[in-house]
Amino acid sequence: MPRSSSLGKRIGRRVYLHIETIPALDEEQRAIWEHAIEQASAAVGVQSGEHFNVVRLEFVPQYEGGAVSSIESAEEEKADTLAAVSEIGLLHYPEFFADPFPALAESWRYVPANGTLGHRSYRDSLNPPILHRKELLLSPDHPEYANYAALTEAAEAIGLFDNTTRIGYRRQWLGLLREAGYRIDGHALVPIGPEERESCDQGVDWQAERQRTALVRYGFSTPVQALARHGFLDGTYSLFDYGCGRGDDIRGLHENDVTASGWDPYYAPEESLEEADLVNLGFVINVIEDFDERLEALLGAWSLTRKLLVVAVMLANDNDRCGESFRDGVITRRGTFQKYYTQGEIKSFLERALDEEPIPVAPGVFYVFRDKELEQRFLLDRYRSRGRPLRSPGLRPSAAQVPTEQRRRERAQQRAAQRYEAYRDSLERLWEQWLTLGRKPDKNEAENSVELTEGFGSVNRALRFIEEYRRRELGDELFEQMLVEAEDRRVADLEVYFALLQFERRQSYRQLDPDLRRDVRSFFGDYRAALAAGRERLLQIADSEAIAQACQEAAENGLGRLHWEQELHGSLQLHSNLVERLPALLRIYVGAAALLYGDWRNSDLVKIHIGSGKLSLMRFDDFDGQPLPRMLERVKIKLREQDFDYFSYGEEYEPPYLYWKSLYIHEEHPYYPEQAAFDQALDDLGLFDMSGYGPPPHVLRDTLARHRWEIDGMELRRSLTPPQLDDPCGSFLTFRQFIECGETWHRLAAEQGIDNRPQQPESWNALLDLAEQVLDPVIDWFGMIHLTYGFASAQLTKHIPGRIDPKRDQHAAHEINRRGNLICPRLGAAVDFIVEDEDMWEVAEWIAANTPFDRLYFYNSERPIHVSYGPEHNRQIVWMREGPSGKRVPKVVR
Repeated sequence: MPRSSSLGKRIGRRVYLHIETIPALDEEQRAIWEHAIEQASAAVGVQSGEHFNVVRLEFVPQYEGGAVSSIESAEEEKADTLAAVSEIGLLHYPEFFADPFPALAESWRYVPANGTLGHRSYRDSLNPPILHRKELLLSPDHPEYANYAALTEAAEAIGLFDNTTRIGYRRQWLGLLREAGYRIDGHALVPIGPEERESCDQGVDWQAERQRTALVRYGFSTPVQALARHGFLDGTYSLFDYGCGRGDDIRGLHENDVTASGWDPYYAPEESLEEADLVNLGFVINVIEDFDERLEALLGAWSLTRKLLVVAVMLANDNDRCGESFRDGVITRRGTFQKYYTQGEIKSFLERALDEEPIPVAPGVFYVFRDKELEQRFLLDRYRSRGRPLRSPGLRPSAAQVPTEQRRRERAQQRAAQRYEAYRDSLERLWEQWLTLGRKPDKNEAENSVELTEGFGSVNRALRFIEEYRRRELGDELFEQMLVEAEDRRVADLEVYFALLQFERRQSYRQLDPDLRRDVRSFFGDYRAALAAGRERLLQIADSEAIAQACQEAAENGLGRLHWEQELHGSLQLHSNLVERLPALLRIYVGAAALLYGDWRNSDLVKIHIGSGKLSLMRFDDFDGQPLPRMLERVKIKLREQDFDYFSYGEEYEPPYLYWKSLYIHEEHPYYPEQAAFDQALDDLGLFDMSGYGPPPHVLRDTLARHRWEIDGMELRRSLTPPQLDDPCGSFLTFRQFIECGETWHRLAAEQGIDNRPQQPESWNALLDLAEQVLDPVIDWFGMIHLTYGFASAQLTKHIPGRIDPKRDQHAAHEINRRGNLICPRLGAAVDFIVEDEDMWEVAEWIAANTPFDRLYFYNSERPIHVSYGPEHNRQIVWMREGPSGKRVPKVVR
């Protein structure tokens, strides 16, 4: 990246920035990014801020972190830089600032060189990619930068980022957090208490969903109503709601001209904790499953209280004690925790915790006064009805008395909310069934009809109740949209069924399942219309444009890999367990083809050929367990010819590997992160042409072995087996030439037969990296080189005369001393070499401009140069200049 800025998150050649950070770049960088964003957003048809909020630029290797030194003007530099942008990504993280590890919702990809476009949606994914270290995408002067950086520092401190293959997707990340004994609370990592971790009832991954206890209120909560009755909400005092939930009380108090604010760990974590005259801790401590956290919440609320703390909890009664026992409370069927107190129990808890006398003012509601004068006035006046009545939140104030109809409507909404809570489980199951069926369930279909009938009189009345309730909760527009989408999904499923029914002996209407008959009447009117709709869908599989559009839609939702050969000719390949999630037309296509051969579920991969009317089914050896599974069978079904071809791989035909397996599975696959990491690591080696079907198996094996890589489970790692001395080390040299070189080695070999071979496998790998990254390019450009000093073991080093520094010169590679410490902590490897009949100044200049060296030492045009390659990638050049005294003085130069 030219003139690289410190801003941005860098992963390899990719740089990520939030769009709010673009203005903070220097002028040249800003112009580059703005032009790239303009170019990509125009190509894919999206708007910055509205459709995406993070931008990713990928640069070609020679610009990676370097500088362009030969550009005459800023305009030329910009043009050169834009040519170096190999790919532009536009990413949308809807909860970038609210979520500590936000999930990716959509991404667009644009390749400037050839205009390639790509789109992927993760909105329906159960395991979307997530973003870490998000502070790196922002400018350091962003107001939340320090908070985000502190979260990253905490995660690094406990080793959460050590295994990069497990952190990129939400499900694996949350599992890793649990294993480490932490959970996320806002933008902080909170240790999980021993009791919570050892819970035998729920297992290690259960955590109370406390936010689900926050009700949508249509009136004030009990503690706020109590404050109003006793005259504390007349505008004289400020109020802070500690655990304010959805904030309904606060909005209502604002409408009544009461100074109020609040904080909630789930719904309002960004709000600050503020002192106030009155602090409300309403129905908070009873939903906290951990006693220490419960006490912490109480003390936190008390610390903010200037005059009066009001505490409200759920009281024990026979009707409420439902659920599984957990610690000192129960886990409800909704996945929440409830601690049901007795009046005496909560009073005793407050006394012990605060060392104050709590005053009961209602069942489960207590006042604790910090202002003792106010406490005495309250005790004198508590039975005097002098409080100002509050207007319910959300209602506009009026000079006249609230109309009777309005009060009636308000009370009806309150009763509806209470009724919904009483039958929440049954009503939510009914609502899910409604969305699954795409229509209102019949009374005979309702899964919990007995409970619904007891509560509402009939299933139909329960349906009317839930419709009214959902409309108020969601709004008419969103409610109708959800019903339309549910109906469309169900109709599509039925059309697939009736399309494939054309191939079977037709059943009479009376032979259909009763639920299916209801679907027919509801969505099609009659059986004949349903069959006609299925037949029409079936005929569409001959429409190449329709098939292409459906394949595009599937790929954008992460269902397989889409490959275009030319317009309307290409393929969509995906894992067989994803077929049932395809658009209806593609499910019919696959189903029709399978009728010719057999169940497609017996295969691992399904390939839909766009335009040719063919379907391929492929079976592999241990598809799920191997990063590179090998194909055993392939069946190509030809729908138009009503025939199929069968291919088997074995002794005669070598089973090919499946490359880029992560593109054919979904991120919800349990081993998707590991597979994606493996695929990227194999591609990043740059050893293979991964286009098309990739290299043949023997080429892959031989190439990996030659470059000292091996596959270990789902990981690609460097070889731990020492090579033979005469094995190739790069394209032109052997390992022997690195080890058996230099005057000292030749002398000692003749005198003592010294063994200079590396003892650490990493040293062999370092020598190979040095050869491939630095020496091979030099030899390819200048011709063969002569090594004057190569690898030096501890045994050889002690015999070398002159000024050497084994702790710094990297000639010892990764070797260790007798104490088990690295001889040279810089790691990597180094050699000294000369090119006959070449000016070594020119050789040094060429290395500096064209290779990713670590350190280079230059002496003069006739002497060998020292060059290393190592993990630090310092690109440091040192000129060993001869001073007036004749001694060489090191000078770092550009």
